[in-house]
Amino acid sequence: MEKLKDKVHQTPLKQSATLNYLSNADVYLKLENLQKTGSFKLRGAMNKVLSLTDQEVKNGILAASAGNHAQGVAMASSLRGIKSKIYMPKHTPFSKASATKGYGAEIVLVGETYDESCQNAVEEMSQNGSTFVHAFDDEKVIAGQGTIGMEMLQQNDQLDVIFVPIGGGGLISGVALAVKAIKPTVKIIGVQAVGASATYQKFTGQRRKSNHAIHTIADGIMVKEPGVITYPIIEKYVDEIVTVTDEEIAHAIMFMLEREKMLVEGAGAAALAAILYKKVQVYGKKIGCIISGGNADPDQIQTYKEMTNTMKKIG
Repeated sequence: MEKLKDKVHQTPLKQSATLNYLSNADVYLKLENLQKTGSFKLRGAMNKVLSLTDQEVKNGILAASAGNHAQGVAMASSLRGIKSKIYMPKHTPFSKASATKGYGAEIVLVGETYDESCQNAVEEMSQNGSTFVHAFDDEKVIAGQGTIGMEMLQQNDQLDVIFVPIGGGGLISGVALAVKAIKPTVKIIGVQAVGASATYQKFTGQRRKSNHAIHTIADGIMVKEPGVITYPIIEKYVDEIVTVTDEEIAHAIMFMLEREKMLVEGAGAAALAAILYKKVQVYGKKIGCIISGGNADPDQIQTYKEMTNTMKKIG
């Protein structure tokens, strides 16, 4: 992945003494919230956009995103001097929408979910011949995300388990492919929000209604269906998938804020929530945890705090 070397940061792999104590394990946080654009999504978007031919981009680039992929595509397109247009859900946090605009993209706010925005973008693509850069269901995007797994093992080749958040599955597909190729004994654990758990349900053989509503505070992983390309990779290479509640995610966000002095978004805290709430037995193991993004809405901190307090009273 030489082409990404000077385009993305190699992010830190950091330990937290408090987290080690709470989990009875050695936990290493892969801080993709410190990536350019504040999220791992830049890796896949950059890899895809840089691989496109001049002919493929002559009518510009289209994408759909809940926010982080949008910023990655916008930055990568600007780097190549290509026009980009991004469809985003109507309720996309203002910080993500304005940042995307700031990187040079035209944005269209439409639909309630990522899937609805995506539908609109695909319709426009068929009309004007732009190239669509998918947020997760694309081999070049998956390969770009896989560089995280490679980096983690370069930074610590003793890892036993890696926890990865799952939305459409681009991140976990890339990480699983890379990690299993380098060190097949490493277990890959996927984490989904209870309110958007299509991949978990499919993986565990549960029946689902195709018209089911999805909702979670982790907007970055609020995806209705797993990818056509990503799911078979998940099925083959991922060892286990677990779910976390919004309250557990809120607690993980507050943990990062209070202990690590970092504001991370819901999707970025999902994998950490699975460790804090012991969804998988990791006693004494060396654990990697991908903090996938930091593009959180500061206005929501009070809400997360209240959710966490409610949990403490119940627990």
